[in-house]
Amino acid sequence: MIGDRWSLLILRDCFLRVRRFEEFQSRLGVTRHVLADRLKKLVRFGVLRRSPYQESPTRYEYILTQKGLDLYPVVMAIVHWGDTHMVDERGRPMLHEHKSCGKVFDPVLVCSECGEPIVAKEVHVHAGPGAAEGMAKELAARAK
Repeated sequence: MIGDRWSLLILRDCFLRVRRFEEFQSRLGVTRHVLADRLKKLVRFGVLRRSPYQESPTRYEYILTQKGLDLYPVVMAIVHWGDTHMVDERGRPMLHEHKSCGKVFDPVLVCSECGEPIVAKEVHVHAGPGAAEGMAKELAARAK
Protein backbone atom coordinates (compact mmCIF):
# COMPACT_ATOMS: atom_id res chain seq x y z
CA MET A 1 0.00 0.00 0.00
CA ILE A 2 2.82 2.44 0.78
CA GLY A 3 5.61 0.60 -0.98
CA ASP A 4 5.84 2.85 -4.01
CA ARG A 5 7.64 6.17 -4.21
CA TRP A 6 4.61 8.33 -4.94
CA SER A 7 2.50 7.02 -2.08
CA LEU A 8 5.30 7.72 0.40
CA LEU A 9 5.82 11.21 -1.00
CA ILE A 10 2.09 11.91 -0.83
CA LEU A 11 2.06 10.78 2.81
CA ARG A 12 5.07 12.93 3.58
CA ASP A 13 3.28 15.93 2.13
CA CYS A 14 0.10 15.09 4.05
CA PHE A 15 2.14 15.33 7.26
CA LEU A 16 3.31 18.74 6.01
CA ARG A 17 -0.40 19.69 5.79
CA VAL A 18 -0.73 19.50 2.02
CA ARG A 19 -4.33 18.48 1.25
CA ARG A 20 -5.37 19.46 -2.26
CA PHE A 21 -4.76 17.68 -5.55
CA GLU A 22 -3.20 20.71 -7.26
CA GLU A 23 -0.83 21.26 -4.31
CA PHE A 24 0.33 17.64 -4.42
CA GLN A 25 0.85 17.83 -8.16
CA SER A 26 2.86 21.06 -8.10
CA ARG A 27 5.01 19.98 -5.14
CA LEU A 28 5.70 16.45 -6.39
CA GLY A 29 5.81 16.94 -10.17
CA VAL A 30 3.78 13.76 -10.62
CA THR A 31 1.40 13.26 -13.53
CA ARG A 32 -2.32 13.79 -12.88
CA HIS A 33 -3.04 10.16 -13.72
CA VAL A 34 -0.48 8.73 -11.29
CA LEU A 35 -1.46 11.15 -8.53
CA ALA A 36 -5.18 10.37 -8.93
CA ASP A 37 -4.40 6.65 -8.84
CA ARG A 38 -2.30 6.88 -5.65
CA LEU A 39 -4.83 9.11 -3.88
CA LYS A 40 -7.65 6.69 -4.76
CA LYS A 41 -5.58 3.81 -3.41
CA LEU A 42 -4.80 5.61 -0.14
CA VAL A 43 -8.50 6.44 0.27
CA ARG A 44 -9.54 2.86 -0.57
CA PHE A 45 -7.17 1.50 2.10
CA GLY A 46 -8.49 4.00 4.67
CA VAL A 47 -5.25 5.98 5.03
CA LEU A 48 -6.81 9.18 3.67
CA ARG A 49 -10.39 10.41 3.49
CA ARG A 50 -11.85 12.83 0.98
CA SER A 51 -13.58 15.93 2.24
CA PRO A 52 -15.29 18.36 -0.16
CA TYR A 53 -14.08 21.95 0.04
CA GLN A 54 -15.77 23.34 -3.10
CA GLU A 55 -18.96 22.77 -5.09
CA SER A 56 -19.52 23.36 -8.84
CA PRO A 57 -17.27 21.60 -9.60
CA THR A 58 -16.88 19.49 -6.50
CA ARG A 59 -13.29 19.45 -5.31
CA TYR A 60 -11.87 17.47 -2.42
CA GLU A 61 -9.18 17.73 0.19
CA TYR A 62 -7.37 14.59 1.28
CA ILE A 63 -7.11 14.28 5.04
CA LEU A 64 -5.21 11.68 7.04
CA THR A 65 -7.40 9.23 8.94
CA GLN A 66 -6.28 7.70 12.22
CA LYS A 67 -4.88 4.81 10.16
CA GLY A 68 -2.89 7.37 8.16
CA LEU A 69 -1.75 9.29 11.25
CA ASP A 70 -0.45 6.00 12.65
CA LEU A 71 2.03 5.94 9.74
CA TYR A 72 3.79 9.03 11.13
CA PRO A 73 6.57 7.03 12.85
CA VAL A 74 7.20 5.14 9.59
CA VAL A 75 7.47 8.33 7.56
CA MET A 76 9.63 10.00 10.22
CA ALA A 77 11.98 7.00 10.30
CA ILE A 78 12.46 7.27 6.52
CA VAL A 79 12.96 11.04 6.73
CA HIS A 80 15.53 10.58 9.51
CA TRP A 81 17.40 7.95 7.49
CA GLY A 82 17.57 10.39 4.56
CA ASP A 83 18.66 13.21 6.87
CA THR A 84 21.43 11.00 8.22
CA HIS A 85 22.69 9.33 5.05
CA MET A 86 21.64 11.41 2.03
CA VAL A 87 22.35 15.06 2.90
CA ASP A 88 25.10 17.20 1.45
CA GLU A 89 27.37 19.66 3.24
CA ARG A 90 24.47 22.12 3.69
CA GLY A 91 22.75 19.73 6.09
CA ARG A 92 19.15 18.69 6.56
CA PRO A 93 16.50 20.20 4.31
CA MET A 94 13.91 20.32 7.14
CA LEU A 95 14.13 20.40 10.90
CA HIS A 96 11.40 18.97 13.12
CA GLU A 97 10.56 20.83 16.32
CA HIS A 98 8.61 19.25 19.16
CA LYS A 99 5.88 21.74 20.11
CA SER A 100 5.82 20.68 23.77
CA CYS A 101 9.48 21.39 24.54
CA GLY A 102 10.42 23.64 21.62
CA LYS A 103 13.49 21.56 20.72
CA VAL A 104 14.56 20.26 17.32
CA PHE A 105 14.57 16.47 17.57
CA ASP A 106 15.55 13.24 15.88
CA PRO A 107 12.89 10.49 15.89
CA VAL A 108 13.94 7.55 18.03
CA LEU A 109 12.34 4.11 18.17
CA VAL A 110 12.10 2.94 21.78
CA CYS A 111 10.86 -0.17 23.54
CA SER A 112 7.30 0.32 24.78
CA GLU A 113 8.16 -1.63 27.94
CA CYS A 114 11.48 -0.23 29.17
CA GLY A 115 11.94 2.96 27.11
CA GLU A 116 15.40 1.94 25.81
CA PRO A 117 16.26 2.74 22.18
CA ILE A 118 15.68 -0.16 19.78
CA VAL A 119 18.51 -1.35 17.54
CA ALA A 120 18.11 -4.23 15.11
CA LYS A 121 20.87 -6.37 16.62
CA GLU A 122 19.11 -6.39 19.99
CA VAL A 123 15.72 -7.69 18.83
CA HIS A 124 14.58 -11.31 18.75
CA VAL A 125 11.47 -12.16 16.72
CA HIS A 126 9.07 -14.87 17.87
CA ALA A 127 5.95 -16.19 16.16
CA GLY A 128 2.76 -14.54 17.36
CA PRO A 129 -0.71 -16.03 17.53
CA GLY A 130 -1.48 -14.90 13.97
CA ALA A 131 1.63 -16.44 12.38
CA ALA A 132 1.24 -19.10 9.73
CA GLU A 133 2.58 -22.50 10.74
CA GLY A 134 5.47 -22.31 8.26
CA MET A 135 6.48 -18.88 9.54
CA ALA A 136 6.42 -20.08 13.15
CA LYS A 137 8.75 -22.98 12.30
CA GLU A 138 11.08 -20.71 10.34
CA LEU A 139 11.31 -18.17 13.16
CA ALA A 140 11.93 -20.91 15.73
CA ALA A 141 14.73 -22.38 13.57
CA ARG A 142 16.39 -18.96 13.17
CA ALA A 143 16.29 -18.33 16.92
CA LYS A 144 18.57 -21.33 17.57
